Amino acid sequence: MWLNDARRRGESVTRLEDAEEMDRSNEWERLRKAHLVAKETRPVSSANGVHHLALLCSDVAQTITFYQDVLEFPLTELFENRDYKGSTHFFFDIGNGNALAFFDFPGLDLGPYLEVLGSMHHLAISVAPDTHLHLKSKLKAAGVKIVFEHGNSFYFNGPDGERLELLAEPLGQMNGRAVL
Repeated sequence: MWLNDARRRGESVTRLEDAEEMDRSNEWERLRKAHLVAKETRPVSSANGVHHLALLCSDVAQTITFYQDVLEFPLTELFENRDYKGSTHFFFDIGNGNALAFFDFPGLDLGPYLEVLGSMHHLAISVAPDTHLHLKSKLKAAGVKIVFEHGNSFYFNGPDGERLELLAEPLGQMNGRAVL
């Protein structure tokens, strides 16, 4: 908060930013020491993997067109949602045995995407480098704005504002560093 107050007043915040960055670096190191177990002694996860990530959509046909035709994620199934009569539950194959699912909730008048605590910030999907470039050109041709690019990744929004990242990096890596 003090950093934002200094910025609002137009004060130089370089030293404050340096101090804040040092505090964060120290905190990350403390968390690593307290919680990160070396790979060779880390226990096996109790999970088998992501069965599916379910997002909400406003228009089933629009969502299918975007994910299947533009991003080339094949639609694999579509049926009534068991939790809400009249709602559609449908799935896309995003590779490696993983699925991206959607619900529509007709009649609930849901608002637009919001970034709130506990919500999804973005979904990062690994693709091969040549596919990365191919899909980027398809998104641009479809009029989808690339919101942010960094190295081998770029961010964009889906039809309902959901934030997506296509990352030309193998599963289990981030910025060339093993994360699994």
